[in-house]
Amino acid sequence: MFTSINPFTQKTIAEYTPHTPAEIEQKLQTGEKAYRTLLQVPLEQRRKWMMQVAGSLKANVEAHATLITQEMGKTLKEARSEVMKCAATAEYFADNITAILQPRPIESEAYKSYVSYEPKGIILAIMPWNFPYWQVFRFAIPNVLAGNTGLLKHASNVSGCALAIEKVFMESGFPEGTFQSVLVSSRDLEPIVADPRIQGVTLTGSTPAGKSVAALAGKYLKKTVLELGGSDPFIVLKDADLEAAARTAVQGRMQNAGQSCIAAKRWIVEKEIVPAFTAAVRRLLENLQQGDPMLDSTHMGPMARPDLAEELGKQLQDTISQGAKLELGGTYEGCNFAPTLLTGVTSNMTAFREEIFGPVAVIIEAANEDEAIALANETDFGLGSALWTSDLDKAARLATRIESGNVFINALVRSDARLPFGGVKQSGYGRELSLEGTHEFLNIKTIYIQE
Repeated sequence: MFTSINPFTQKTIAEYTPHTPAEIEQKLQTGEKAYRTLLQVPLEQRRKWMMQVAGSLKANVEAHATLITQEMGKTLKEARSEVMKCAATAEYFADNITAILQPRPIESEAYKSYVSYEPKGIILAIMPWNFPYWQVFRFAIPNVLAGNTGLLKHASNVSGCALAIEKVFMESGFPEGTFQSVLVSSRDLEPIVADPRIQGVTLTGSTPAGKSVAALAGKYLKKTVLELGGSDPFIVLKDADLEAAARTAVQGRMQNAGQSCIAAKRWIVEKEIVPAFTAAVRRLLENLQQGDPMLDSTHMGPMARPDLAEELGKQLQDTISQGAKLELGGTYEGCNFAPTLLTGVTSNMTAFREEIFGPVAVIIEAANEDEAIALANETDFGLGSALWTSDLDKAARLATRIESGNVFINALVRSDARLPFGGVKQSGYGRELSLEGTHEFLNIKTIYIQE
């Protein structure tokens, strides 16, 4: 059984029975049939159905947001924003998919030669619990519009979200099987990945999970896109707008209780402004209210599971024992972890070397901008990064030296339907969103016509 447990109250919400092999086979048959049907459906019709997905999400935002909050603990305010972001992304791709799929002409000796972007079939999506709607929809929306169908293996603690997403697609007019959820354990995925009807695998999750899925997919020659862990640097140079940087640092670290791959996990600050920056972020952190995520007065909800809070507590204590100073917080009970600030963190400490997936902020001192960039790159990860400075020409130059898939200047790191999103190094490969992400699971076909 898969059990959904409210992280704040620790009460069981619901239990779900895993799908049997026979049920999984039926889903694969239905998904393949839906793919063959979508091949005959005009793009304009798929666009209309996707606009109905957007409308359904907006009309039922409170129900969807409540389910998210109950299953994984983020504040209801954050959950509403997540659902609305999914709706806005559905509208964006419905408006832009025609241009994204437009064949690209290429000059050659032929009468005509061009690149065509064509769907391939069922794509298996293995998704995490921290953004249980967004990370599913950001994959599903462009792929379904392009003509693929989706099979979702969601994290077991958000099975209710998985089934609710499937229902949205079903009730918005898409053929049965266009997007389905399958309730299975990770250890039972191999037969699904191996099935010839599965044409690709996308995973958002931890780096160890990504390695495991990449190896499994490689065994069966299935294309993969991996969006994995991160230890994102948030670089603040001495000429930055200090108050704006402090506000964004706290938002980027503490939203979703710090449980985000692109959270601002390492605050790298030029030495001259460390005292002022520390004072600014401490004031902001002291005013954060951690507690019941259903209350509008709550700024930060609980972590998703008790074991995650325990692991974070161990990383925190290890870092303190290595010489870091605890400035604020550091306590937790069950899933409820207080906003925490560490100073004096150096590159040999746990909070620098490992991904910290929770509400612990760390300040790392850099002698100058060159050392700041070096510290930013001194990690196995490379997902997102932020750089704060008033010199935009300098920022553009430094951005090319930062080893990550995304660099945001004087802004919060976030995903955006208009921009490709993904990482380098141990943060994965491939892209989601925008034109590049839409093309990942399409047949990029060369067509050459000679007179």
